[in-house]
Amino acid sequence: MTRVAAVDCGTNSIRLLISDISEKGKIKDISRTMEIVRLGEGVDATGEISEAALARTHAALEDYVGQMRFEGVTRVRMVATSATRDAKNQQQFFNMTAELLGQIQPGARAEVISGEEEANLSFKGAVSDLTEEKSPYCVIDLGGGSTEFIVGTSDGDILGAYSAQMGCVRLTERILRTDPPTETEIEIAQDYVADRMEEVEKIVPVSKAKTFVGCAGTFTTLSALAQGLERYDADAIHGTQLRFDALRVLIRELAKSPADVRALNPVIHPGRADVIGGGSIAVEGIMNLVERNSKADSFIISEKDILDGIIAGLAAEMR
Repeated sequence: MTRVAAVDCGTNSIRLLISDISEKGKIKDISRTMEIVRLGEGVDATGEISEAALARTHAALEDYVGQMRFEGVTRVRMVATSATRDAKNQQQFFNMTAELLGQIQPGARAEVISGEEEANLSFKGAVSDLTEEKSPYCVIDLGGGSTEFIVGTSDGDILGAYSAQMGCVRLTERILRTDPPTETEIEIAQDYVADRMEEVEKIVPVSKAKTFVGCAGTFTTLSALAQGLERYDADAIHGTQLRFDALRVLIRELAKSPADVRALNPVIHPGRADVIGGGSIAVEGIMNLVERNSKADSFIISEKDILDGIIAGLAAEMR
C-alpha cells in the first residue's frame, strides 16, 4: 500500500486529495481539503500573480504539506492551471512549491499543465462513477479562469476537448465589477459567455454526448443550493441531477444578489460568494449550448474531478 497525494492549484482555490493505492492499483480516498486562495486575483488585468496571492497560497500549501507528512504520504503530484499559465512571474510560484513539496518527495514541484491535459485529467476523474450506458459523456469543469469541455466515452476515448477562457473569477473581475452587478454588466457577461460557447461548438462534438457532467465549485454549490442543504455535504451533492428549468430560476437570483447576501448561505464558501454570480452566468450559457446540440435537459453533478484523475494517473504509473 502506497499513500499518495494530488494537489490542484487553480485561479480561485487550492485543493488536496490524499489516497492509498494498493499493489493491485485499487484506490481508496483518505481525505479531501479545499482552501480559497484566489491565486489568480488581478492576473487578468496585470499579467502577474500578486504578492498577497502568493502569500495566501504559500500558507495553504504549507498546511497541506503538514497534512501529507502526518498521513505518511511518499509521492505527490501538483498541477497548476489557468492563473499560472497566464502569469509572467510564475517562477516565484514554482520555486515556492519546490521548496515545500520537496519535503515530501525530492524534486517535486508544481507543473503547469496545458488546457488539453487539464481536460483529460478532469474527464478521468469526473466519469469514474458513471455507468457505461450513460456514455458518451461531456464533462464541463468550470474553474476560476477557464472552463474545460471534454467529450469522451466510457473506455476513455476522448472525442474532443477545449479549454475556454471563461471562469467565475475572470467574468467577475473583467465584467461584473459592481456589487450587485448592473443589468448592463450581466448582459455583457452573457454575450461574452455566448462567444466562448460558439468557440466550443466549433471544436468539441457536443452533439455526440448523451450525459452532461458538471464538476468543480460553481456546479457543486449550485447543487447544494438547489437541494436546500443546511451545510455543504459532498456525499449529498455527488451524483445529483440538476434540471435546467429549475436551475435557471436559481441562477437569476444568484446573479442579481449582492455578495454579502450570498455569503449568508452556509453552503456558499465565503471565498466563493463574490464570484458565484459570474459562475452562474457561465452555467446559463453552457445550458444554452447543451440545448442547441442535444435533447438533454439536466446536468449530473460530480464531486470528482482533476484530483481523482491525477491519483488515477499515479496508480497507472505504479502498475
